[in-house]
Amino acid sequence: MSSSFKPFFKIIILGDAGVGKSSLMVRFVNKDFSGEYKATIGADFLSTDVDINGRIVSLQVWDTAGQERFVALCIAFFRGSDACILVYDINDEKSISSLATWKDEFLRHSNTDQAQAFPFFVFGNKIDDAGKKSEDNIANAKAWAESQNIPHFTTSAKNATGVDAAFFEIAKVVLERETLSQPVLDDTSVQVKNTMNKGFCSCSIFS
Repeated sequence: MSSSFKPFFKIIILGDAGVGKSSLMVRFVNKDFSGEYKATIGADFLSTDVDINGRIVSLQVWDTAGQERFVALCIAFFRGSDACILVYDINDEKSISSLATWKDEFLRHSNTDQAQAFPFFVFGNKIDDAGKKSEDNIANAKAWAESQNIPHFTTSAKNATGVDAAFFEIAKVVLERETLSQPVLDDTSVQVKNTMNKGFCSCSIFS
């Protein structure tokens, strides 16, 4: 693969309404936060480039509707995703129990052919606003994530805690997956012999 090639990856964010999906996207891409809540209708996205160990990677981060009446509008955008972030609010037990449903919805509508190996990530958001039950909620979410072999992160879109680190880890994972999926050719695997005969070029391939 040419070192000048810039990989492009689509990352989709799923979760219940109000868990902070839009805020996480805006915090990571625009380094900004707004306390005003506005429900996402369908889907929206922002793009940014990140440097992963000297390699520039382009990330397109998709925010999707969490309100049930809007979900049908965004499932078409699940396709073509390279990673999926499942977000819950550390103070909202229901949003934790919804993680499995969101994961199943993604697998049902994304048409991925690698369901078992597809890279999911869990974000426990609003760590800046931890309440009395937050510790237990995080423990329960972590236990579920571990049972699914999914990495878990705690984040705050409000004060940026853990956001960049989590997204950079996702970028590393999807870049590694893409690199491993590329065919490897060396000088001994393919030999090309050119012979000129009456103006024609005959190419023979030997493995």
